[in-house]
Amino acid sequence: MRPHAIGQRSETVRRANLSAIVRELHTRGPLSRSELVASTGLTRSAIRGLIGELVAADLVSEERAAPLGTPGRPSPLVRLNSEGAVVLALEIAVDSLAAAAVGLGGEVLDLVRVDRPRGHFSVDEIVADLVELAAPIRARPPTRGALIGIGVAVVGVVRRSDGFVPMAPNLGWRDVPLGERLARALDAPAPISVANEADVGALAEVRRGAAMGVDDVLFISGEVGVGGGLIVDGKPLTGVAGYGGEVGHIPVNPNGAPCRCGSTGCWETEVGEGALLLRAGHPPGGGSAEVEAVLREAEAGSPAALGALEHVGRWLGFGLAGLVNVFNPRLVVLGGLFGRIHPFVTKTLEDELGRLALPASRKLVRVVPATLGVDAPLLGAAELAFEPLLADPAIWLRPRDVLAASA
Repeated sequence: MRPHAIGQRSETVRRANLSAIVRELHTRGPLSRSELVASTGLTRSAIRGLIGELVAADLVSEERAAPLGTPGRPSPLVRLNSEGAVVLALEIAVDSLAAAAVGLGGEVLDLVRVDRPRGHFSVDEIVADLVELAAPIRARPPTRGALIGIGVAVVGVVRRSDGFVPMAPNLGWRDVPLGERLARALDAPAPISVANEADVGALAEVRRGAAMGVDDVLFISGEVGVGGGLIVDGKPLTGVAGYGGEVGHIPVNPNGAPCRCGSTGCWETEVGEGALLLRAGHPPGGGSAEVEAVLREAEAGSPAALGALEHVGRWLGFGLAGLVNVFNPRLVVLGGLFGRIHPFVTKTLEDELGRLALPASRKLVRVVPATLGVDAPLLGAAELAFEPLLADPAIWLRPRDVLAASA
């Protein structure tokens, strides 16, 4: 093998090893060198050298571990520097906008969410509001000097390659170049990535929430609409362009209600917020306050509220059974509205799964509520923005002034 080829192979291996170390620290938190040896399969000398590079780049620090009462010197504890690399996360939901600065390792350094009246807002309005929301976060250190990426979660169908949104029915959008618009309005000093809110919600729950340690996960999030995110063998399954996961628009009831997408009888017309509120005798556009009112009524024994929850739980189980049959996940995580109503619909949902899901797949799957709550898509947007660094940390070992000059 030629020396040049040997050098290229050696550099490829080095970069892959750096990625393995930073991913472990990012998802699991501080680890000793010994733990990194065990989890990555690298030698102690390789770990020592690579950690030295990351320390020099101010991405990690080492500290003396507490004595364990066993012979030998304790292995140093390696910790990511959360302020050494920071991302800006943005979220566009039906009822709110949010922005956050998140440091390497997943530490939330700053977060603000503002509720907004429900209705269709122009792209110009939402982009302007996001710029205003993000401005004070971007102005404060460490974001000002260490921003490496921007991630955006939006309730719509998204083309991953450029952040183009062909359709966001619950925002009233069609054919919106959201990534381009935000990059221009934010005068983005870092790469910007846009994704569907359920896709990144799944990513957040796998890395930080109810699905940690699970490689095959179906995340279903419901509010006005219904979205899905799928993790298969530890990797997101998003389809050829990023349009996958639109489970809310699976047709389930040919005699059902019209859907905002233009079809009829979509799953979200039976399990979404509007269906719950309408059947419980509340205004279908009432939002989270009306949902909480329905849950209070259900706790008090209201037949209308309990009947509405029974309806949603039955259709939720119906749809999940089909998805379980197709994807065979280990875990189903219910986010948003579904996480809140889970205690009320558990039996109905499980009964439907037992009746309709294939027994072999049903036996392997569990259904649990999400643990990250309303912020799951926002935190997932941060994870999306961190991905280039996690995939190839070697790029970020270059001096910061060189990076800034080449941005």
